[in-house]
Amino acid sequence: MEKDKIKGIIEAILFASGKIITINELELALEINKKQVAQIIEEMRNEYSKESRGIEIVCVNNGYTLSSKKDLHEYIYPIIDKRVKLSLSQAALEVLAIIAYNPKITRAEIENIRGVSSDASLYRLLEHNLIEEARKTRPSRKTYGI
Repeated sequence: MEKDKIKGIIEAILFASGKIITINELELALEINKKQVAQIIEEMRNEYSKESRGIEIVCVNNGYTLSSKKDLHEYIYPIIDKRVKLSLSQAALEVLAIIAYNPKITRAEIENIRGVSSDASLYRLLEHNLIEEARKTRPSRKTYGI
């Protein structure tokens, strides 16, 4: 496979994944050895380092990711800041208020207070990392032997 095609594939993988991709993952996808992958990525990093480019390949934890250049933050932030903010339903806000008031409350206790099922609200709050799930431990029961 020609080098330009490999560069295009690497760029597409890094862009589409939105996460850190290791050389091993690229090696498997491209079916070329690690040394070649590393060499091509280094060439791409040099090409992206030109002032006219708005993105760069960043090395993080023995992997690579595609990122916008840091010095362009002032142009990117106003656009991204206008994205839709997290909004919670009235039910989710009620559940969040109950949990804030009593952090060690159970799902059953929440539902008893509200009088309706709170599954969807709890999943939404968990999804946005506003609450965390914990397990209550039961008091140990006495056992008797013969």
